[in-house]
Amino acid sequence: MPQWFVEQLKAVKAKRPKVVIDHILEYGYVTTEELRDLYSYDHPPRAARDVREQGIPLETFRVTGKQGRRIGAYKFGDPADVQRGRLGGRKAWPKSFKDDLTEAQGSKCAICLTGFQSRELQIDHRIPYEVGGEPRGVLQLTDFMLLCGSCNRAKSWPCEHCRNWKVEKAHDVCGTCYWASPATYAHVALRLIRRLDISWSDAEIPEYDRLIALSEQEEKELPDFVKSVLRRQLDDASK
Repeated sequence: MPQWFVEQLKAVKAKRPKVVIDHILEYGYVTTEELRDLYSYDHPPRAARDVREQGIPLETFRVTGKQGRRIGAYKFGDPADVQRGRLGGRKAWPKSFKDDLTEAQGSKCAICLTGFQSRELQIDHRIPYEVGGEPRGVLQLTDFMLLCGSCNRAKSWPCEHCRNWKVEKAHDVCGTCYWASPATYAHVALRLIRRLDISWSDAEIPEYDRLIALSEQEEKELPDFVKSVLRRQLDDASK
């Protein structure tokens, strides 16, 4: 590797990306199994994403794990692909910015719409950082969204495996995706899909339990059962 690239790698000090970088520097690559077992990262793609957010290219490939099954692994990509305009990773958001975002969008996850305390929500770029980098100039609240930890993790996988994320990096394509604009979207990671994320909480839990029981009576998976209930409702409404 070019010396300037090695120096850039060693200049990263943030703990999670540094662990990934140091391991790859020593062994050539790191597996999702190693990230989980050696470093206790329950969501390895998030650790890899932290490296990419430092402007460092990573390639994903497959190797055989300890149990004989194929698992994911990461190695450095072509140094020529280094995103020089994005060195240093994401900004640390001041509390005032999160407060403004919470006031504007509500203390709820933008995907599942479940209410959370502000401290439980995470600031996320609508247009993935890997595609758009940090917005320039004055920060606009509309460029960001608040997500619960579960939905943020759910967003990571389809984004990181989307062709636009990996190759084209077109802002308008990301902007019309469900993971950026769940209220008004045209596709889900380039696939013609319509998606609805629903959660039940507190006093609503008995309703969910009832849905489970009824779906089991009809011997249907829960999503299929919910769709059948909605179809019947739509049919009745159209009569």
